[in-house]
Amino acid sequence: MRKTLAVLTLSVQVVFAQDISQKLDEATKNLMNSSGAVSSNLSLYVSDESGNFIYEYQGNKGLSTASTQKIFTAAAALEVLGKNYTYKTTSGYSGTISSGNLKGNLIISSTGDPTLGSWRYDGYKPENFKQKLIEAIKKAGITRISGDLIIDDSYFDHQTIPGGWPWDDLGNYYGAGVWGINWRENQFDININGNEFKSFSYDLEGVNWLNDVKIGGSSDQSLIFTAPHSNVALINGTLPSKTVTVSGATPNPPLQLGVEVKKWLKDSGIDWSGKVITSSQLEIEGKEPVQIPKNNIIFTYESPTLDKIIYWFLRKSINLYGETLIKTLAKEKKGNPSFKSGVAYLKEFWKSKGINPNMINFADGSGLSPQNYVAARAEVQALIYAKKQPWFESYYDGFPTQDNGMKMKSGTMKDTKSFAGFHTSKDGKKYVFSIIINNYQGSGSTELQKILNVLK
Repeated sequence: MRKTLAVLTLSVQVVFAQDISQKLDEATKNLMNSSGAVSSNLSLYVSDESGNFIYEYQGNKGLSTASTQKIFTAAAALEVLGKNYTYKTTSGYSGTISSGNLKGNLIISSTGDPTLGSWRYDGYKPENFKQKLIEAIKKAGITRISGDLIIDDSYFDHQTIPGGWPWDDLGNYYGAGVWGINWRENQFDININGNEFKSFSYDLEGVNWLNDVKIGGSSDQSLIFTAPHSNVALINGTLPSKTVTVSGATPNPPLQLGVEVKKWLKDSGIDWSGKVITSSQLEIEGKEPVQIPKNNIIFTYESPTLDKIIYWFLRKSINLYGETLIKTLAKEKKGNPSFKSGVAYLKEFWKSKGINPNMINFADGSGLSPQNYVAARAEVQALIYAKKQPWFESYYDGFPTQDNGMKMKSGTMKDTKSFAGFHTSKDGKKYVFSIIINNYQGSGSTELQKILNVLK
């Protein structure tokens, strides 16, 4: 009797899977036969939560992913670094302190904390860092500084932008680079009325603007162009004839932090007339780097834990976090904090978990590069692996719930749309899926969700 029941249960499961497969096939082919998809490529893979195959359409085909690339970086970081991992920013001095006078330099160093000065975390906002830093300086008995303020940005290498990122993206907030010291997520905001600058979220140090903005349309169609270490920024495109806020990438975040600290010192009554200089600038000038002697540390500031960083990384798709994690993995595991080393490590990590390396041709940690080529099947394999790990809850929590009610990470780039995630249907069936479309002449989001809605 038990054997008969087991056979019947299996038969029902097979019939059900065939029914879902047929519906997915019909919806997929309807999309691929549409006029907007005449030159498109699509990769779709669906399994149950145990990894049992349900349906695929070119599931092994590697396509540009956009931000679903982040599912690989987030999972590897949680496993390798641990969900309680924190970044550290250290303050200290060189020289000596005598009668309140620091005869030397005040130094701030970091391990690349991407959340330093972020507005997203309670207790970790810019004013929190300011308060703790000033308190530490005063507790050390410093009332006057005879030297300079040195921002030590030497923890990572000098390349702040992954190779392959489009120039159109670099100066915009989502194209912010990664530095040894990051500040305010390396982002600034401008309030613009028509084509006239009204105000900045904070003063950008030493940046000169070229303004080619035209008034037109009803939405923000502007682009900001900034380059690392550059003192020239360009904005062009069109903006409506009303006040709007546009966000850009800070060209030198370590210097920006130093300028703000200088103001904090003045406002706190600490006498200082030196200059702000970064380790990168010292190197450009041919001078030796200055680091904090171990016995001269006055303050260590820890970031939120990695699980909280991963939440925002996935929920708001923050590219800065992904590229910082890539460099952190490279530094921790390879001793070489380059993008190339980090991307190679990420590929090695997933190859060791059983994913065919030909299906994961990574170019960065965030998906902003159009040179990422990943197969939908590989994304499903990564999600299934993550589901079996003790850190999965921290991972899953970051996945947004999309308009159609499904818990999935999205990816959007020019002519690219993707989704990857998990869904439990009304009858309790649990699915893991990935769908990626390239060169689709339309929004893509609604069309892909129509296919995924079959699983509801």
